[in-house]
Amino acid sequence: MKRNYIGYLECHGKPDLLLIYKRTEGEILLYRTGSHAKLFKL
Repeated sequence: MKRNYIGYLECHGKPDLLLIYKRTEGEILLYRTGSHAKLFKL
């Protein structure tokens, strides 16, 4: 993933829907959702 998302994980909900998230102790923190183009400014 790009530098802005270091330490985050991604989950593909649909072919062009990404969930960017981080797991902590006992929690999953949702950071952003969107298409590849929107999240990575393609």
